Amino acid sequence: MTEVTSSEPTTSAKLPQKRYYRQRAHSNPLADHALDIPTHPRDMDWSKHYPSFFSSGVDSSEINVQSQADCGPRVEILDVGCGYGGMLVELSTMYPDVLMLGMEIRIKVADYVSDRIIALREQHATESCGGKSGKYQNISVVRTNAMKYLPNYFVKGQLSKMMFLYPDPHFKKHKHKWRIINATLLSEYAYVLKEGGIVYTITDVVDMHTWMVSHLEAHPLFERLTDEEVSADPVVEKLYISTEEGKKVARNKAAGQNHGDGDVRVALFRRIARPSP
Repeated sequence: MTEVTSSEPTTSAKLPQKRYYRQRAHSNPLADHALDIPTHPRDMDWSKHYPSFFSSGVDSSEINVQSQADCGPRVEILDVGCGYGGMLVELSTMYPDVLMLGMEIRIKVADYVSDRIIALREQHATESCGGKSGKYQNISVVRTNAMKYLPNYFVKGQLSKMMFLYPDPHFKKHKHKWRIINATLLSEYAYVLKEGGIVYTITDVVDMHTWMVSHLEAHPLFERLTDEEVSADPVVEKLYISTEEGKKVARNKAAGQNHGDGDVRVALFRRIARPSP
């Protein structure tokens, strides 16, 4: 399992170069990958990912299994298919006291994010953020398959935000079953999201936007945010510029090389309470 671990900090740490971590953009999420998966959320030792948030000797697995009482730090923001980690890095200093996790299925890309976070922590070790020594202590990444193993990492109602930023549209009809948003998976997302939690979606592919919106609107545990609510969310403006894919979309639009019309479409949905019988 890819995890962020670092040695003694040094300000001379260099950020990794993407050219050494390049990997094909598409990955079959239904294939069997060699992954180290926890059998239950209690088996995850989050102290290895966020050491500054856990006191020495604290067993983070015992903290994570608590689904009702908030007795310790838990991951609250999840970027599914986090790519090269741009959104995690951007949000880290916005919410310095909130633990965030990226899930990425591609091994080289997940390794890049891990190395990037280690370098950022070392570069900013002498700075303070959110009352803690050192920046970027609240973000990490795991290499895993969110379509298969999400409940292995999180308990019911644990997350406050889930992000699906420029997900693979899998254009061919027979590959639509690979899309990260579908009726079955939405029930899993509703399980790990707390009531009031937000799902963020963004894509430059019209068909993918329509697909995600229609599936989320059809699910009884999600409701779409109004335009006013979307505009008031401070995270939304970061969706356009923070990710590698978002930057590529902007470059392609300028060159007239985008899929479809090149416009970027955002939709946010709130996790609501289960309807009364």
